[in-house]
Amino acid sequence: MKKLLLLPVVLLALLAQSCGGGADAGDATAAATNDATTNAAQPPASGDDPSQQDVVDVAIGSQDHSTLVAAVQAAELVEPLKKSGPFTVFAPTNAAFDKLPAGTVDDLLKPENKDKLADILEYHVSVGVFTEDMLRDGQKIGQVNSRNIVIAKDGSSIKVNGKANVVGTVRASNGIIYVIDEVLLPE
Repeated sequence: MKKLLLLPVVLLALLAQSCGGGADAGDATAAATNDATTNAAQPPASGDDPSQQDVVDVAIGSQDHSTLVAAVQAAELVEPLKKSGPFTVFAPTNAAFDKLPAGTVDDLLKPENKDKLADILEYHVSVGVFTEDMLRDGQKIGQVNSRNIVIAKDGSSIKVNGKANVVGTVRASNGIIYVIDEVLLPE
């Protein structure tokens, strides 16, 4: 049980570290992470604390969300998500996008599919902050695209729409980000 309780803390630390978060310069893991992210887009100099960066800056600083960042840019949703919010964002990892059928992401990133891409991305965003303790089993949450997601909660385990697992949580200056392992597709 203690290991399960530590998992979110470890994931948060890893995500913060991938955002350029402070680790001792002598730490080999931090050095490897920093080397791997040298060429990645870096968040603005608003500090190493992800809670001081908006949801877009946190995603930009995460090496695991480069596909999501590219999609948000292609759909021209960067500016709306940089506003004060507050937002709850369900952020699929690159591995989540990789689970989609071959060619899906490339197709969605085409200019002629911008509206379809925006609809999918807006299905990952709620207006308001829904913290872990506010989420309830069977709860429906309205998304920006006017559709609902359904939360399944069993202890500390949280699923979205019955299949996307919440694998991490990060606070941002304008909301909260739940890292998920599946892309949510509106029906």
